[in-house]
Amino acid sequence: MTEPVAAHPITLPHDTEPWLVVDNIALQYGHRTIVKHLSFELPKGTIACLLGPSGCGKTSALRAIAGFEPLTSGQIRLAGRVLSMPGRITPPEKRRIGMVFQDYALFPHLSVADNVGFGLKGQTNATQRVAEVLDLVGLSQSGKRFPHELSGGQQQRVALARALAPQPSILLLDEPFSNLDVALRERLAGEVRDILKRTGTTAVLVTHDQNEAFAMADVIGVLADGQLQQWDSAYSLYHRPANRRVANFVGQGTFIPATVVHPHQLSLCIGQDGEAANTFNTEAAIPFAKGAAVDVLLRPDDVVHDDDSPIKAKVIQKTFRGADFLYKLALASGQHVLSTVPSHHDHAIGEYIGIKLDMSHVVVFEQEVAA
Repeated sequence: MTEPVAAHPITLPHDTEPWLVVDNIALQYGHRTIVKHLSFELPKGTIACLLGPSGCGKTSALRAIAGFEPLTSGQIRLAGRVLSMPGRITPPEKRRIGMVFQDYALFPHLSVADNVGFGLKGQTNATQRVAEVLDLVGLSQSGKRFPHELSGGQQQRVALARALAPQPSILLLDEPFSNLDVALRERLAGEVRDILKRTGTTAVLVTHDQNEAFAMADVIGVLADGQLQQWDSAYSLYHRPANRRVANFVGQGTFIPATVVHPHQLSLCIGQDGEAANTFNTEAAIPFAKGAAVDVLLRPDDVVHDDDSPIKAKVIQKTFRGADFLYKLALASGQHVLSTVPSHHDHAIGEYIGIKLDMSHVVVFEQEVAA
């Protein structure tokens, strides 16, 4: 069994009451369990993300919070009120929950202003509220336009404004940027975060895109097979993954076999057969006994380009990313590693370059034994 690196979960201050509580919930479709033992808490004004691949249960969990799916076990509470438990479910329209969908779900025959004000019918301040939220999302001059006259990013802003207009207790976002191109997706995620923070809105985002999660969320839960693998900050998910599944899903990296020399030292055989192993010092203590066989997670930023280093690696693949190259390198041992290198270092496929390993913040797991 893999020994996890110590994680640093997000916890609430002792004097802070949770606004949303998802308490050990499970969801079943027929005999198939989709979500199991899912628990987390959110203070008011916090933005959370459920992150994971397709089929991991994240959208089902969001639909349960919205009131579209009944629970098999557990509870969902919002502002101290039980919304869902087995045999009892508050309808979605009575939850004061706002929803933003990936396909915008705008009414094509209504103007932008009428779309935003759709949930405010009968309210005396509806016109004023529509103007406020359109200004909030930067579309104050677009109220008379129709959805087809707007770009994808603008349509998603309208959808956000419509969800925020009734001042919901919580906002749920289901893959809201998946229909947008990559550059717009990341920019809009940051802008939506700013809007939610300005309004003090509590929100839960669902996505498979870690860049969206990193851009928007205060805290991220990584799901796999319907279970929460880690509930943490983006920084900790990347640098302190709780297990291999998180390490493989969040960020890029490769595992290199090593041996523990003592609590702050590892020996890695990265040269050719017969060569002496390289010894590396670590800042954090290694949670394994001396002599233990482990796997070291090397991120691209842990493999540093250094022309003067005696350790050489062969460029076998390169991806130009503007400010940098992502190189895939073959070590003399046959192991492959990734390295992020500033883009003015343009090396050819097949060229050997010097590298050094930054092991100061090393992540180590028990070595997997091939079946």
